[in-house]
Amino acid sequence: MKKLSPGRKRLVNNSITYGMVAAAFIILQVLRGQGMVSPSLEGQLVPICAYVVMAISLNLVVGISGELSLGHAGFMSVGAFSGVIAAMSLQNAIPSPALRLVVAMVVGALFAGVAGFIVGVPVLRLRGDYLAIVTLAFGEIIKNIINILYVGVDGSGLHFSTKNEAALALESGGKAILKGPMGVTANVKLATFTAGFILVLIAITVVLNLVNSRAGRAILALRDNRIAAESVGIGATKYKLMAFVTSAVLAGAAGALYAMNYSSVAAKKFDFNTSILVLVFVVLGGMGNIRGSIIAAALLTVLPELLRAVNDYRMLVYAVVLILVMLATNNPTIRDFFSRLGLKKAPAKKGVKQA
Repeated sequence: MKKLSPGRKRLVNNSITYGMVAAAFIILQVLRGQGMVSPSLEGQLVPICAYVVMAISLNLVVGISGELSLGHAGFMSVGAFSGVIAAMSLQNAIPSPALRLVVAMVVGALFAGVAGFIVGVPVLRLRGDYLAIVTLAFGEIIKNIINILYVGVDGSGLHFSTKNEAALALESGGKAILKGPMGVTANVKLATFTAGFILVLIAITVVLNLVNSRAGRAILALRDNRIAAESVGIGATKYKLMAFVTSAVLAGAAGALYAMNYSSVAAKKFDFNTSILVLVFVVLGGMGNIRGSIIAAALLTVLPELLRAVNDYRMLVYAVVLILVMLATNNPTIRDFFSRLGLKKAPAKKGVKQA
């Protein structure tokens, strides 16, 4: 059998990834049309899409760039609340729910990107454990800022306060959107499964095109050997910041989509546990493996709901499943099997780099 060239092989792998996502969407849409999707799974469709985008974006930093980030939920939080504020304040200006959702996701992505740039410039000069600790601190800082922030809107525009809702001094007919530790309590649910599917496709396209570009090869070179990459003129901070900000933008859009799926959203939802959950998706799916992250995020998001039949032990079973999967994927025989299927990357041979 004729061996495929690297470019051809990459095209085939990317096509499989797109095809897998499209097939899942079509199958679920058909099942929904036939009324064969349970209410619990129906309610999980948008969160699954949001977590898939989160896993893809974090894999860009952890798996492809090689930096450990523990504050990814912070960017999701920035996108969630900025998106909700934009959507609720533009209800009269933009009556179309679909257009308002797009605006909310764009605003969430932009604000998260700005936060990623502000954090990334000083933080990406650190390495290893220091970077992990600082990103963890960032996530907690964002959560605490939102817990003391009050935002309202009236005829004169947006009002902000860090004291209480009364300090907003809203005009008659004005409404409070963000209420400190209570979060958003009267959100208009705009998110749809179709919007989530489109966002997943956008995230896959952005990450795969970045990885296969000249900038992506520079990022991979920095991950493999930073000293050698810098010796040939590759700027470490520039390319790592590119990956970090792109990851933050996608996380912000995912946060806005996630928040617009619920009538109430609080900052405690985007805490350290959420960052660890997304990191688990990346590790189980395979570091640097976009397709694996998609599968892991989808399955592990649905799994707790599927285990409700054993409600008293479902989180115990969930933890046991995680341990078994980790043991299985680190078994050399099983890992080689998955590498043949393209679900896991086979270990690179000595002197050969893998994209």
